[in-house]
Amino acid sequence: MKPDASPPRSRPLASKLHDGDATQTRERILDAAFRRLVSEGYAALSVREIAKDAGVNHALINYHFRTKDQLVIDVLDAANQRLLARQASMYAGDEGFAQKWASARRFYQEDLKSGFVRLQAELWAASLSNAGLREKFLPRLLAWKELVLGAAREAIAALEADGTKLPPPFTPEVIACWISEFWLGMEFADLLGVKEEQAQHCAALDAVQWLLESLDAKAARAAQPAARSRSRR
Repeated sequence: MKPDASPPRSRPLASKLHDGDATQTRERILDAAFRRLVSEGYAALSVREIAKDAGVNHALINYHFRTKDQLVIDVLDAANQRLLARQASMYAGDEGFAQKWASARRFYQEDLKSGFVRLQAELWAASLSNAGLREKFLPRLLAWKELVLGAAREAIAALEADGTKLPPPFTPEVIACWISEFWLGMEFADLLGVKEEQAQHCAALDAVQWLLESLDAKAARAAQPAARSRSRR
């Protein structure tokens, strides 16, 4: 009987390279890439260093993500989806507009500390000269702007329901543009460490806080007669 001369069947690439759970391996890679991005930036990002930090063979990164750009977009998505859900939940809550603004400010400080703001800025900057990355990054940025626009529409509708009608130029689109573009500019200034502007940013945020508190108070006063009328029925 002739021995079987056929070569042994090769195992899939993933099982050759690691013996752990594929989901956990992917999460370790994403975590390592996130830390490298926020500490060293996109330009210095090394797939081999990410693999070393994650404790995996560097070929696994190609297996799971195919390209460096897809890896960084998946890093952004892993963080961004959670943060967008957090923000949407806050906007949908029963708190007044001033409280929601205060929550947004607190979220921003948390995102600065975690490195998410740096991550987003790194991908924005890299997208300027990388059309492929820009095509992936831009929809993520626009999703956040759409969330802000939805909140502005809700706020203006609530104001109009309470009898406060803004002049025609002050559309939800205009107000959402002010908020989102101011916020993005503030992020870059904070990342660059422009100390001279931080006090101005704080004053601008405080001014909006005061305005929203005034509008919340007006809405509360308007609701009191209606509540008393219902209680007499």
